[in-house]
Amino acid sequence: MIVEERIYDLRPNSAAEFARHFEREGIAIQRPILGRLVGYFYTEIGPLNQIVHLWAYEDLEDRAKRRAVLAANPVWREYVKENIHPLLVRMQNKILVPMSFSPPLPPLWQPGDETRQQR
Repeated sequence: MIVEERIYDLRPNSAAEFARHFEREGIAIQRPILGRLVGYFYTEIGPLNQIVHLWAYEDLEDRAKRRAVLAANPVWREYVKENIHPLLVRMQNKILVPMSFSPPLPPLWQPGDETRQQR
């Protein structure tokens, strides 16, 4: 099991706009393809205007296959072009490998599961 960490540095004061777009449209495209969403976060302290999201995969091959399917999706490409690129300053990716004593991740998300609502 691996976890991909993606950090998006956004234009100042655009994190809320990113979240609105993503909640309304992006997650419905991305989640069924990528599978196991560990979490979506924004920074409150430290580097501001950041969105951090974590996705779990069985291995690098599983990640590559899923990312290729997402990249080939014309609806996703249009969504990114219209909603993400205008807000994005920089993107960082890391692959995290769990230590032997790390607790297991929850089961894969399934279509129809409720998403956690921000308060």
